[in-house]
Amino acid sequence: MIIRNAAMSLLALCVATPALANDQPWFDTQLPTQKRIDLLIDAMTLKEKTSQLVNGNVAIERLGLPEYDFWNEALHGVARNGRATVFPQAIGMAATFDQHLLLKAASVISDEARAKFNVSSEIGNRSKYSGLTFWTPNINIFRDPRWGRGQETYGEDPYLTAQMGKAMVNGLQGDHPKYLKTAAAAKHFAVHSGPEALRHEFDAIASPKDMYETYFPAFEALVTEANVETVMAAYNRVNGHPAGGSDFLLNTVLRDKWGFSGHVVSDCWGLADFHQYHKVTANAVESAALAINTGTDLNCGAVYNALPDAVEAGLVDEKTIDKRLSKVLATKFKLGFFDPKDDNPYNNISADVVNSEAHAQVAYEMAVKSIVLLQNKNNILPLDRNIRNLYVTGPFASSSEVLLGNYYGLSGKTTNILDGITANVSVGTTINYKQGILPYQANVNPIDWTTGEAKQMGDVIIAVMGLSGAYEGEEGEAIASPHKGDRLSLDLPEHQIAFLRKLRKDNDKPVIVVLTAGTPVNLTEIAELADAIVFAWYPGQEGGKAVADILFGERSPSGRLPITFPKSEAQLPPYDDYSMQGRTYRYMTQEPMYPFGFGLSYAQVKFDNITLGNTQALASKNELQENMTVTVNVTNTGEREFEEVVQLYLKTPDAGVSQPLHSLKGFTRIKLAAGQTEQVLFNIPKKHLYSINEQGKPVLLKGQYSVIVGNASPGNRSETLGAAKPQIAKFVI
Repeated sequence: MIIRNAAMSLLALCVATPALANDQPWFDTQLPTQKRIDLLIDAMTLKEKTSQLVNGNVAIERLGLPEYDFWNEALHGVARNGRATVFPQAIGMAATFDQHLLLKAASVISDEARAKFNVSSEIGNRSKYSGLTFWTPNINIFRDPRWGRGQETYGEDPYLTAQMGKAMVNGLQGDHPKYLKTAAAAKHFAVHSGPEALRHEFDAIASPKDMYETYFPAFEALVTEANVETVMAAYNRVNGHPAGGSDFLLNTVLRDKWGFSGHVVSDCWGLADFHQYHKVTANAVESAALAINTGTDLNCGAVYNALPDAVEAGLVDEKTIDKRLSKVLATKFKLGFFDPKDDNPYNNISADVVNSEAHAQVAYEMAVKSIVLLQNKNNILPLDRNIRNLYVTGPFASSSEVLLGNYYGLSGKTTNILDGITANVSVGTTINYKQGILPYQANVNPIDWTTGEAKQMGDVIIAVMGLSGAYEGEEGEAIASPHKGDRLSLDLPEHQIAFLRKLRKDNDKPVIVVLTAGTPVNLTEIAELADAIVFAWYPGQEGGKAVADILFGERSPSGRLPITFPKSEAQLPPYDDYSMQGRTYRYMTQEPMYPFGFGLSYAQVKFDNITLGNTQALASKNELQENMTVTVNVTNTGEREFEEVVQLYLKTPDAGVSQPLHSLKGFTRIKLAAGQTEQVLFNIPKKHLYSINEQGKPVLLKGQYSVIVGNASPGNRSETLGAAKPQIAKFVI
């Protein structure tokens, strides 16, 4: 045992300070990085090369290479790797419409990742999920609310997704001129958003217009503006070709058009789908050849173990393997794995930052700004913390599971919603709690002690209902899902609605529904039964405190929906249809239940005095300035401070015919004191005035444009629900 521990200590030393343990030339920091990489590759046998092209790199002791696994997750905090700060699920972070806060959160995540990696390396822990290569963020477009993994995304809008995705990448990767703090990955490239049950075999058919208008923009932004280090190929086919073996996706678009210089990784076991499900190859040897020749550098899985056989069969040139390995090794060099420890400042991040109080405060801010108030009849909220009697019920009131969503870490400091409420009210308040019902099935014991007691004892009833990651999410995680994580119906389980009906029947006391979910829910009947609806998503470790602070008015709700809530799935096109016709707020002509961008607050706001800049040049010279400026006055007409999300939408010629009804082109979050007016300035880059034609090309349409600024997406439904009247300005090109 002593000998083994000594060996582990030596290995940890080699990991932390390789130059001290190895004098081979690839550890020589005086040489150009590419030269070091080339020398290392030249020293490898073919089998050693291919061992470094699967996610689980084996150690090559003679070359000074330790074991390393590229598979790691950080969707909303360092995931699956022990203690870490747990932020709200990604869809909740999108609901903040606050890319600056997300940048801060991502910086927290990468600090904790580095601190954990430094410690785990010292103790010889090189297992999966302990590394610095994060397969985050998921920037797929949440085109259909039935997709259980939509919770991992930043919603249905390409512009919002791009802005939030860039913030996550910048925070994860850091700003050092030489070293990456961690390596981020844009996934899943491309045209990937369910059905989850068919993800290994379906063919997503998408027009050039839909790809360049909807499915590609966020990926392009992360590559060209955020310099994301990794792109993960999707499982599915796209227009007939497996995403991880598509010359069009990986070369024509990603590398040639956008100039991507990092490495491409397959989704896990995705290359095996080539021969097992897509049936485009006969076996693993052919699948490995197709993927590596097309442009997939790293294989999450084991198919690339067949590369030596592919070389022997003449299907792959070893020079191609060298080229792919060079990209993968470049990431390790950027992370500082081959340099002395003291050269890289990120090696000095200490363990005491992990789940610190400062980090918990960032998680709280993210949670409280993510919560969306959807309904507030008669201004029942906020509640008085000195309320006499409060009754809390519902299957998720005391649940920590609903704080997490999927791809989560563990903090040891979670506050569930019941705990948050209990800590918030007066010590003189009487609180009673019973779960009342099970989450996903009717009670086995039919005796109901809850609904009658709640109506008798509570001055206000708070019912915490909804879904959890057990019901929606990735295929193998959603163990309570009958559809491998997807939701073919947007309804809550019927017995939850029946429970709410019983709480409402013969009861004039306020009923407040707090909903947890990562996807839209059919709220048509719930809106009739409830006095207030608070949508909490999966709010992370501080979720209970954040929800309570909203309920009792410590904070005014300011979250806005990053996805349209339909009235039911009957309003949706077929799930497996990847055309954008009828989908999302940009193309949906039916009236939704709750529109994209919508959310109520405890104060009221007024927009006025909208002014456009540079439009004279647009109209008279028929050319575009670098930016179009838009200013608008925003006034808090309420009696308390709050934060507003100011949203700018553009309506182009042919809107609703060949172009979207309107599209988000700018947003900003501002804080306003009671009675305060602030002038908000938007700079709209000229590229955002272009439309995409049927061939997928950007075109400047002639005709009238409208700029719409408000606090929800344009439409009668937004104003009916309580959104402010937007300001509209027009110009002609």
